[in-house]
Amino acid sequence: MEIHVELATRSKMFSRSPNLAHPDYYDAAPNSLVDPVVAALPGALPVMNKRAVELAMIVGLAINCSIAKFTKWDRKNYFYPDLPKGYQISQYDLPLCFDGEVHFTGVDGTTKRVGIIRAHLEEDAGKLGHELPGGKPYDGSLVDLNRAGTPLLEIVTHPDLASAADAVIFAKELRNICRFLGASEGIMQRGHMRFEPNVNVIIETDDGREYTTPIVEVKNLNSFRAVHDAIEYEHQRQVEAWKSDGIVDGPGLKSTRGWNDAKRTTVLQREKEESHDYRYFPDPDLIPVVVSDEWRQEIASRIPQLPRQRRARYKKDYDLSAEDATALTDERDLCLFYERCVEAIHADSSSDSTRVHAGQACAKLLLNAGAKRAHERECGVHELRIAPQQVAQLIHLRDSNAIGSTAADELFALLCETDDDAQPVAERAGLMQVSDEGQLEEWIDQAIQAQPQAADDFSRGKDAALGRLVGEVMKLSRGQAEAKSVQAKLRDRLRGD
Repeated sequence: MEIHVELATRSKMFSRSPNLAHPDYYDAAPNSLVDPVVAALPGALPVMNKRAVELAMIVGLAINCSIAKFTKWDRKNYFYPDLPKGYQISQYDLPLCFDGEVHFTGVDGTTKRVGIIRAHLEEDAGKLGHELPGGKPYDGSLVDLNRAGTPLLEIVTHPDLASAADAVIFAKELRNICRFLGASEGIMQRGHMRFEPNVNVIIETDDGREYTTPIVEVKNLNSFRAVHDAIEYEHQRQVEAWKSDGIVDGPGLKSTRGWNDAKRTTVLQREKEESHDYRYFPDPDLIPVVVSDEWRQEIASRIPQLPRQRRARYKKDYDLSAEDATALTDERDLCLFYERCVEAIHADSSSDSTRVHAGQACAKLLLNAGAKRAHERECGVHELRIAPQQVAQLIHLRDSNAIGSTAADELFALLCETDDDAQPVAERAGLMQVSDEGQLEEWIDQAIQAQPQAADDFSRGKDAALGRLVGEVMKLSRGQAEAKSVQAKLRDRLRGD
């Protein structure tokens, strides 16, 4: 698989022009992020973006690559309407990063390894559109050079993936790594990461012979669903093609195909070029890059604990499920916010039991009440106004039965609107649990009147009916009644327990 990662630097790879892959420039008007270098005007000369090189190095180190001590820039020559220079500045025989590996948990639950051949830096091309503003169709092609010159890290793997499902898991793992490092925003719909699986099939016939179909490179997939479905489609299509024409893999037979998302099919684009077709040669306008041991070590020191290691730690330290650990590490900012919340609870105690409880309670709150509130606000959980200390206070109120579970969700939403401590907010909203005997008895009387059949069923020994009665009390009390006290009083009233 080939993966193209747009790096989120403020400026482009070889010019000072703003970078479309940086959040500050997402909404730039077409062809507004262009300067003489991007437009390839005569006499304009490229200047290397050091920050882009460092981001490429940190990704390379995170995927266990060696970093070249000496690398250079090469011109990759081809002609396309959105490539003003008629060539792309890339790296050919001396890539910046090489010989790496990524580990992930496959769909069968086992640890899988994908070897990384290389990860090299280059500049992105522009973009062709076929719609006028407002979505009106257009017969020609419209060129937008905003993306041209964007720093692009191309990662090339060994053929170690054997299923569409594993390919998607690997792709997600790689995206999480890049996002966690801050190297790329990784928004697929914006083209920050584009995946190009190279697919062929080994067919074994009944007589024991093996036939290998020609390789097809599916271009520019920008969703995980497209990655999965394109691989599955190619698997079936190539088998049927071999049955029809008997053509097997050989020199000059590799082709590229595009993905038609509406029809869920691939479409032939062209025969694949070989390396010599691009007429690579060293770029005469750029000096080589020399990476000292000190520079490499300084970049390595910036690498935080990555998602895979954090998931393992959450399972070990907090006894989280694999599903919850994955949900928390899918977004870097949510992950870091979660850890600050756990620390806020765990700060007063170093006991293992407190640590485990803090991890589990925070995960449950953020992945339920937090996710719901974030969905309503169309933002991330970490972007809600609630502070880690407020989360810790809320969980303390819930642990001490000062508020119920329903009230905890409501209190979370209220804390997103204020900087006040959790308890006074809960008191003002009437969310504190009521232990007053007279008030509890009154709610229980009303619940029995509202649910006479449940009361009769429970008194006759049907334990399941208790849940309806307790639910009615919680509804009447707006979650203020303490559930355990309610259960005890109902048992005493209806069964004499």
